[in-house]
Amino acid sequence: MASVEECRAALVKLVAQFDEIDAEDRAKHVVERTVSCRVSDLDVTFHGRLHHGGLEPFGETPPQDGQPADVKLTLISDDLVALVNGELDLARALLGGRIKIDASLGDLLRLRRLL
Repeated sequence: MASVEECRAALVKLVAQFDEIDAEDRAKHVVERTVSCRVSDLDVTFHGRLHHGGLEPFGETPPQDGQPADVKLTLISDDLVALVNGELDLARALLGGRIKIDASLGDLLRLRRLL
């Protein structure tokens, strides 16, 4: 089991990877969305925001508006670290039930193009 610190580091890396995506591609496929990443084995949820400028750093404090996230990911700590490090294929993890994503179909299709 990865630690909370390792999960934080993985999310920092994810934000950096997202920043490397071409700005035109982001502009075509990104719609502003709030994102939550629940790490079930650590019982911690990280919150972030996706927008045309990129992916904001994740934090553990929920948004002040109290609204649920538009895109919700649920996974275990080891899978989060493996996914960000490129050791776990997102499609296989989804099909195998290792990662759960609660989002609209449109959001899923947009995310697929960016990941």
